[in-house]
Amino acid sequence: MIRLSVVFVLLLVSNFLFGQTERPFPEIQEMSWGNEFTVEMKLSNDSAHVYDVEELYHSASFSKNNRDELVYYPVGLEKSFIDQLKARKISNSDTTNIEAKSTNKTLWSAIHYSIGGAYVHFINCLLYALETGELRVDAPLMQRPESDWKPKPRTESWKRTRKWNYYVPVRQRYAIREYKKKARNDNLKDLQSVPQHFIDLFLDTRDKDYEELKEKGAVEKLAKIDLIKILLASNYLGETQIKYIKNRVLKAMSRYSVNQLPSVIILDDFNAAVAMSLNEKGYQVQKIVFRDQEQLSEYEMKERKKTIRALIHEINEVNKEVFQKSLKKYYQKG
Repeated sequence: MIRLSVVFVLLLVSNFLFGQTERPFPEIQEMSWGNEFTVEMKLSNDSAHVYDVEELYHSASFSKNNRDELVYYPVGLEKSFIDQLKARKISNSDTTNIEAKSTNKTLWSAIHYSIGGAYVHFINCLLYALETGELRVDAPLMQRPESDWKPKPRTESWKRTRKWNYYVPVRQRYAIREYKKKARNDNLKDLQSVPQHFIDLFLDTRDKDYEELKEKGAVEKLAKIDLIKILLASNYLGETQIKYIKNRVLKAMSRYSVNQLPSVIILDDFNAAVAMSLNEKGYQVQKIVFRDQEQLSEYEMKERKKTIRALIHEINEVNKEVFQKSLKKYYQKG
């Protein structure tokens, strides 16, 4: 009887895991404004969700986008992009390919070689790895060895990192100090596409606040803060740390959950809530609803949706152009 029960449990577990792997991403069946402060959504898996508009990412002055700046939206990855990654067997890319090993000179080149995409893919995949706990800034491989060694003459990088216990500034006081120094030297290009509210959260968080967030299990806020710490330290990372970060990102992506909720962005200029995802080509619009929908004619809604889709297409093109220019300057070494 006990043996049968064990077999039955194992079957249930294997079926559950198989279902987790094989079932498709849920699609949006319905989406609407609940009231001024919520967006409601029903998915193909029969689940219903309510989004707090104040907590969603807002994009204002959308049509006045500066063509010299990357546009970043914190959105989830599309199934096609995840399938593409899994088809490339990303978990083995670091150990079986000589070319892959040669890309471990910079964090950007290491991760980009494995996942493809542009800078927004790089940021979103790092963020997801941090949110899931696969990547940790205080992991053993990120810890600096104790040493009394001092370079002669003392270098600027040694002066700025000598009090760090890890290869990234885990303590907020050191991380904020590094941010301010790089800001004074106009050297924050690694943060160029990170949303300002990520940076504001980072700058407003002291060590005590950070510990309180950990106690509360505020993984999304902690991930945004740790993302900035990693980017601030990207020019100090050695190959061991770069490989660790890359491998944890790849592991997180290989386990990307189909239960991720669709991402909704509020376009204030259009009074619109837009469900979006990110695939290998860029941002893709899944659904658009308007706050003032009842006051719009079918023709007006059609034209407004057409304009939004055209602007998202333009953003993808601009991001591609700006990214290629930035890559030559900031993300390739020698």
